Formats: sequence, C-alpha cells, structure tokens
Amino acid sequence: MKRLWLRMTVGLIGALLVSGCGFSGIYDLPLPGNKVSKGDGFEVSADFSDALNVAPRSSVMVGDVPIGQVESVTRVGWHARIKMLIRDNVVLPDNAVAEIQQTSLLGEKFIALSPPTGGAAKSTGRLGPGDVIPMASTGRNPEVEEVLGALSFVLTGGGIGQIQTITKELNAMMDGRTDKIRDVLPQLNTLVSTLNSQKGDIIQAMDSINGLSKTLVTEKGTIGDALDAAGPAIDVLRDEHTKLVTMLSQLDKLGVVGTRVVNETKDDLIAELRHLEPVLRKLSDTGDELVPGLVAAASYPFPIDAADAIHGDFANVIFKMQIKLTPISEGGLLPTTLPQLVTLCRGLPTAPICSPAGDAINQICSLLASLPLCANNNVADISAALDRASKGLGATTPTTPTTPTPSTGSGGGATGSNGLLQLIGGLLGGGSP
Repeated sequence: MKRLWLRMTVGLIGALLVSGCGFSGIYDLPLPGNKVSKGDGFEVSADFSDALNVAPRSSVMVGDVPIGQVESVTRVGWHARIKMLIRDNVVLPDNAVAEIQQTSLLGEKFIALSPPTGGAAKSTGRLGPGDVIPMASTGRNPEVEEVLGALSFVLTGGGIGQIQTITKELNAMMDGRTDKIRDVLPQLNTLVSTLNSQKGDIIQAMDSINGLSKTLVTEKGTIGDALDAAGPAIDVLRDEHTKLVTMLSQLDKLGVVGTRVVNETKDDLIAELRHLEPVLRKLSDTGDELVPGLVAAASYPFPIDAADAIHGDFANVIFKMQIKLTPISEGGLLPTTLPQLVTLCRGLPTAPICSPAGDAINQICSLLASLPLCANNNVADISAALDRASKGLGATTPTTPTTPTPSTGSGGGATGSNGLLQLIGGLLGGGSP
C-alpha cells in the first residue's frame, strides 16, 4: 500500500515537471466542475473599483442561475478588471450591469449580471464577445465586516446612545401638554388634507412661478437696463429727501386744516345743497325745453334762424311806425282829459317842459288849438293842474281864470322853444304856427 502511494506521488510530481515551468499556484491546477467550456461560450470583461476576494473559477450568474465562471482578475490602472466566460446562448443587453454579491452571509463571492434598471426601455444592443462593462455599470454589496463595523459605531458612539436622551427630552416636553398635542394632530390632519385638496392649484401656482421666472430670465437685460436707468432717479430722490419730508409735513398740516374747515362748514354746505335742490329739480323738470330756450335767449332779439341770414357783426333793420291822431280812448295819441294830457306829455321827449315853469301849455295849445282842452277858459285850469301834479297835490280848479296869449311867428318865444314846437309838431302830425 505504501508503494502505491509512493508511485502516485512520484507520478504527480513527474506530471508537474513535464507540464513546464508555468506553475504559479493552486489556481493553475485543472479543477473539475467548469460551468462552461471555451467552445460553448464567449469572454466579456467588467471593471470594478474593488474586486474584494473574487477569485478565478467564481460563478457568474443571471437571476441566481449560473451561466459561466470568472477566468481571471487583473489590475488595470487603479482598478480591477475581471474577465468572465459565459454561455453563448445567454442574451444580455450591451449596457448590462455587473455586481459582486455573496451566496450567503459567509458564502462565496460571485458576479451577478442583470439588465439595467428600467427594463427593456433602457436596454440597448446585445452583450457580445470582447465587450467591457464600464466601471459606471458595476458595483458590489457591502462586506460583513463593513456591516458589523457600522453597527458597532451606531451602538457605541452613534444615535443609539442618544435615544435615551431624546426620549427623556420628549417626555419632558409633552408632560402636562398631552391634550394640546392631541389637539394639534387633528389640526395637522386638516392642514394636510387641505393642502392635498389644493394640490392642483399649488402645482398651477408653481407652474406660473416657473413661467414668471423664465420671463424674468429672458428679460434679464431689460430689467438690468431699467435698474441702471433708475439709479439717477434714486440719486435725485435722495438729494431731495429733506424737501420731500418738508412737503409731506406741510401736506399733513394742510390735511389737518382742511379737516377742520370741512367739519366747521359741513352743516352750512349741506344746508346750501338742500336749498339748491329745488332749483336743480326745476331745471331737471324743464327737460328738453331748457336748451331751446337758452338758444333763443342767446339770439335775442332775432330768431335763431337769423344766424343763417346775417353774416358779420351787424345787420340793417327797417322799422315801420304808425301814429294815429285819434283820442287815446280810441287807441290814438290825442288826449281828451287832463290826466291823459299830462301822461302823454311826460311820455314824450317833451317831458322837460311839462312843468309849471315856462309856457308849456301855451306852446302845446299853439300847436293843437282845436283841442277842447285848449279853450281860453281851460288854460288856467291846466296850468294849475300841472302845478299840483308836480307837487303831488292833485288837480283842482283854480278860482281865477286867466287867458293865455299864444305866441305866434318866430317872435313868440326863444329859439329853443321854436325848435321844440317844430319837434312836437312833427311827432303829432301838425305844422308850425
């Protein structure tokens, strides 16, 4: 038996010597159980920032199903490149993801290949021979040592040690305020529900703000120019600061005075407006008649239609006068009673001579000798009546009649009297004596 073991050992050593000088370790020994042979697969590579303890012959899996094995682990620059041999019937996208995972907590490492996140929409092409998965598409799971180290940090110097302090402070804060805190929760629920119901409006407001922001960015140059132009105006306002403050102070005083005046005159103003109310009401009641009346008054004494016939600032007018030398009682100009004579005399240009002074009666009767009033026995009565009329005593018959001596010819009176007689004669239709 010993001889058999000796022969086997010698044979194995001889085989190793015959195989050449390329032996570099136990990984060079042929091992059974390859997942795929070179004739049934193709090689792809993946770059990792940390290859951990992945070794050749480690499994390559897709969905926890072995599809190949690791061929070699080499260094390229400052990262590791793992070459893998996978079956040629495996279909993976050209942008596949490679991760170093473990079969269990203390199990062996393997390379997990999978499509990119997002499904078929993110997949492009097909992974083929010689492809290299970049470092951006590779990763690894945390090691057990890393997990235990992080847990140790949390339990010793992390937040776990502060949970007691946090709990104690929360108890101190809520002690005696439980009802208020309990009341806050429904209010918070109402607030959240209201915000949720107004979600559409909030999103629309945010979209509007986004549009405003885009507009402001687009008009950035215009806004800058406006701010630059506003600089001198601001400088002027700053220089006039004292005057502006003084003006505002004076306006304040004016407001105080105006308020006092309004308060003191309020009752009188209301009374005046009430007194004006009937006038305005009457004007309103006139309606459409007021405007034609004002137009006619503006064109007095001519009708409004005369504006189309008169051109310029003057017009020629012809007046026709008809004087009837009949008694006043019949619509004429001849007086038949003493009051009528006095009234007629004072209504004509002869009014200055209708007084007791002078020879007015004699002059009138010299023109109208046929009048009954011009009889010799009535002249004295007329003179006395005029005297009393001028004194406001009334007409009475005098006791001593007098006979007037009418003036004849050009020597009957002064030159002014003769002119007056001619005027009266012309007006009354008579001739000069």
